[in-house]
Amino acid sequence: MSGSQRQIVHMDLDAFFVSVERLNNSALKGKPVIIGGMSDRGVVAGCSYEARKFGVHSAMPMRMARQLCSDAFFIRGDMEEYSKQSRIVTDIIAERAPIYEKASIDEHYLDLTGMDRFFGCLKWSTELRETIIKETGLPISFGLSVNKTVSKIATGEAKPNGGIEVMPDLVQPFLNPLSIKKIPMLGPKTYQLLRSMGIINIETLSQIPIDMIQRVLGKNGVSIWKKANGIDPSPVVKYTEQKSMSTERTFEQDTTDIRYLNELIIRMAEKLAFELRSKQKLTACVTVKIKYSNFDTHSMQKRIPYTSFDHDIISVAQDLFKKVYTRRMLIRLIGIRLSSLISGTQQLNLFEDTPEKVNLYLAMDKIRKRYGKDAVGRAAAMR
Repeated sequence: MSGSQRQIVHMDLDAFFVSVERLNNSALKGKPVIIGGMSDRGVVAGCSYEARKFGVHSAMPMRMARQLCSDAFFIRGDMEEYSKQSRIVTDIIAERAPIYEKASIDEHYLDLTGMDRFFGCLKWSTELRETIIKETGLPISFGLSVNKTVSKIATGEAKPNGGIEVMPDLVQPFLNPLSIKKIPMLGPKTYQLLRSMGIINIETLSQIPIDMIQRVLGKNGVSIWKKANGIDPSPVVKYTEQKSMSTERTFEQDTTDIRYLNELIIRMAEKLAFELRSKQKLTACVTVKIKYSNFDTHSMQKRIPYTSFDHDIISVAQDLFKKVYTRRMLIRLIGIRLSSLISGTQQLNLFEDTPEKVNLYLAMDKIRKRYGKDAVGRAAAMR
């Protein structure tokens, strides 16, 4: 193997939400389990392999899931518990991996390039997987290969609860027979379009001239074609708690107007939450900062279940402000920071039983995208 050959591991917790529920209730083991909003208008947030055999899958309407698998255990889900278990797994990886990226609540990428000089990367990855299973009780699978795309696809083939290495010279033979559905970030519309062109497996896609794919699918087509050819130079981005987004306001005149400050917190939190959703991110930590007129600065933070909801972030930010503002002195600056960010489209209706709230968020986001971030907001923040 050449010195420059990368060694990338993708680790993915199997049926994560279900696995966490089974930790707390062993009666669920081996049974079909479906997690999500409990009303007929809710959707499936996660399901066990036993439920998948009946055709149930994530984001499916709960009503349809009940029809397909009426004997399943239906559970509303607990984002707080899932966030907690996710952090435990991340801590185990952080202790051992030289560079790791937390890609979502249940998956990580690790860069082991160069470690083969000391011990085999496959042996190391297998031992890490065994450690996670032993310390958490959660099943996890991994793929080890030359880049993120091939590793992620390999993990999919290793599931449930296994590990696969795809050596550099075997990348194309490994990818070729697989369905184009296995390519990460290939959406349903693109899949249907490629199918209509007679492209079913990765081999066929990889052999089509790149300019032809670009004409049909544009820039996205080039990215998909490269993945089909096992090409993915994207780096493992080192995960840090500082990964954040923030906003702050310095006042022209120092103030102690609590009502105004609360309204401002609502506006700032709304904008940050909208930015999270626009970038398909979730946050697990909110920090509020104030600077007094004498330039003393104080801040306080709180860990929360992963979210991109305005109402979650606003209530935490308001609560933190009450706790951090203790001196009743004039305030010069106020700021909010969201950190511990991960990728993840929190399907807005994941565990919600109120589709009205979900539809309201979707409608507000649509208006903001069209007319600007300030086009719509809570009445409480509109003074």
